[in-house]
This record gives sequence, C-alpha cells and structure tokens, in this order.
Amino acid sequence: MTERPRALFAMTSRNVPRVFPPDVLARLRARVDIDPALVAEDFTDARVREALARTEILITGWGCPRLDTPVLDAAPALRAVLHAAGSVKGFTTPEVWRRGIAVSSAAAANALPVAEYTLAMILLAGKDTFALRDRLRADRAFPHGDLLPGVGNYGRRVGLVGASRVGRRLIELLRPHDLRVSLTDPYVDEAEATRLGVPLLALDELLRTCDIVSLHAPQTPETRHLLGARELALMPAGSVLINTARGALVDHDALVGELRAGRLSAVLDVTDPEPLPADSPLYDLPNAFLTPHLAGSQGNEMARLGLTVVEEAERLVGGGELAYAVDPGELGRVA
Repeated sequence: MTERPRALFAMTSRNVPRVFPPDVLARLRARVDIDPALVAEDFTDARVREALARTEILITGWGCPRLDTPVLDAAPALRAVLHAAGSVKGFTTPEVWRRGIAVSSAAAANALPVAEYTLAMILLAGKDTFALRDRLRADRAFPHGDLLPGVGNYGRRVGLVGASRVGRRLIELLRPHDLRVSLTDPYVDEAEATRLGVPLLALDELLRTCDIVSLHAPQTPETRHLLGARELALMPAGSVLINTARGALVDHDALVGELRAGRLSAVLDVTDPEPLPADSPLYDLPNAFLTPHLAGSQGNEMARLGLTVVEEAERLVGGGELAYAVDPGELGRVA
C-alpha cells in the first residue's frame, strides 16, 4: 500500500459523523486519504464508482451495500474492509474471501455496551427492581413486614447462553460480583470454560438451575426458538430471562404464556419482529421490561467503533496485523 492509501466510506451517510466525530475523523485522515463528503450508499453512483476504482481500504458501517462480484471488479485495488460496526455477514460475499481481501470488524468494541447493559439488568433483576418500582408507584408506600425476602444478588445464580464476544465480556464484568455464573455453549469445551472461569452446563441443566438466564447466542437456523415452550418450562418459578442477542432465539408465544401465568419475568432489548406489532401483549405485561434495541452502541458510544477502525487502519498502514480480523470459517456460528 501507499503511505496514505485511498479509502472510501461505505455506509449510511448519516452514520459517518456519528461514528467518526471530528477528533476520530482527523486521526483517520492522518493515515488514509479519504473524503468524508463522499459516502458510498449505492455503488452504482457515478462519483462512487470513480472513487471505488482507486480505493484500497473500504471503511464500512451500517447500511453498507453488498460487496458482490461486480462491485469488487470495480475496485481492483481493494485490499481491506474495515467495518465500523458488528456483523459483516449482511454485506460480505464469498467473493470477498476468495480474493483474499482482509476484513476487520469492530464487533468487540460493540460488545462492551451490550455487556454493560446486561450487567445492569442482571443486578437490577436480582433486586426485583422493576416489580418493586411498580408496587411503590401503585401503593405510595414501602412494603410492610420483613425486608423483601428472596431479593438480592448475593449468590444469585446467573446462566449465560453463548460464549460470544458479548458473553465473554459479560463474564469479565460479572467477576467482581458475588454471583454464581455458569455457561452453556456447544462450541466451548471444559478446558476453555475453565480458562473463562465458569462451569460449563448443558442447556437444560442451566435453565433448571439458574435464577437469571441471559442470551448471547447468534441467530442461525439452529438457534431459532432455542428457548421454546419446553425450555421455558424448565426455568424455575420467579426466574428472569434477559435477551440482548436476537429476538428469534425465543418463541414469543411461549414466553407470553409464561409471563401471563406469572411464572417468569423477562427483560427484552430485542424482539421478533422488531419493533413488535402495536397490539403485542409484551408491551403491557407487568413482568415484561422492554427496551428499543439500545444495548449496542448508541450516542457517544458510536465513537468507540470509529476509533477501533482508526486503530486498525494505523496497524494496516504501518505494516502490522489486524487485531480484529474476521475469520470466514467462523461466520456460520457467529452473529
């Protein structure tokens, strides 16, 4: 590559200033020759096509058009794709890997706010915060009698479904707390679980023995409705399901049945579909706490994604190895 290789943004244009605020953009432009006013939202645009012919690094994000064979043919100098977001499955094609183009993702940076959100929800759920908030609002008085037996996070059993980037980061964040954390993941063996510092359980055993279950598995044909009626019935009465992964991991009809029965509670940042229909009972059930897919990078957290890409560009231009290179062999089992 040249000293300052030609680069091109490929994403929804409104995301460029969000992901690359002035200080981050200035650092990027010190390493690559890029025009922030030219953003590829459509690779058939004449100006984009002209720039693409000279592009060595494509800096992608949410809204990046598909990198199919005609697009790659129009970018003969392309050597790297640096993705300022999570999954690359939505826009990469087998041709990208066949041509040996390096691909990097900021998925690890995006995992941190999801893990932080989940940590907060686990601790709040352990204190029964959501139900007690509603009770205080209704009664305008503190509960009478003993101080809330059964509430608290000391020794609370937390089960994580999936050792994804988020799952692994969450394990780190949970470590300082007095919680009993376990994991289920078909791709993790006992030796790796030991390295992560958590016991490895079969899914059914984890569901039967945990007070809080948090989902961190990818959406694949195999994981669709991973938690259906049978699996949800295994969870103890009073337990909590947290989903920050993908809505399709849970059979929503079965979950609504458990919530209506009052057996379980749920914290859902993702649903299937998104958003839910206006008449979905999940909006109104008192033991369902919904948030609008906000666990991932939002607001000022977006700059962390841009900074990750800048650091990758610095490594690339300096002749180093990408820190967050995507392994195409793992795409089938990651988000």
